[in-house]
Amino acid sequence: MNKGLFIRIVDGLEQFFPFFQQRKDATGRWGLTALQKCTAAIRLLAYGNSADTVDEYLRLGESTALSCLHHFTDGIIQLFGDEYLRRPTAEDLQRLLDMGEKRGFPGMVGSIDCMHWEWKNCPTAWKRQYARRHGKPTIVLEAVASQDLWIWHAFLVFQVP
Repeated sequence: MNKGLFIRIVDGLEQFFPFFQQRKDATGRWGLTALQKCTAAIRLLAYGNSADTVDEYLRLGESTALSCLHHFTDGIIQLFGDEYLRRPTAEDLQRLLDMGEKRGFPGMVGSIDCMHWEWKNCPTAWKRQYARRHGKPTIVLEAVASQDLWIWHAFLVFQVP
């Protein structure tokens, strides 16, 4: 993730949500910073690991990491939802179509891409059903993104061979 974007997210969450503001505990020691809490949430989202994996890296317990993840997702939706988590408007679509036409792709809104992620916690009974050519079960994320990297469509597929 771009450092500027990360700092913008951390600052926004810290400014508007008390959960992300550093406070002293009952013994007078400072608690976790917004950087620690946001890093934990993003690592859990990005890598799909269990909540106890951030313990050694960030000194957070499992329940605290889950709480960070919950507050992070709620905060992102409240802070950035109107701008980034919305359907494209008519103006957005026209801008994307014009951009595509200038680049030699008339009628194109964006490009589609698919990613395969290994499904580590796939139930044993389903493993063979979701296994692909490498023999490991995968989940597929299909996304349409414009040149400016706005994701206009995302669809998670539990692909059956």
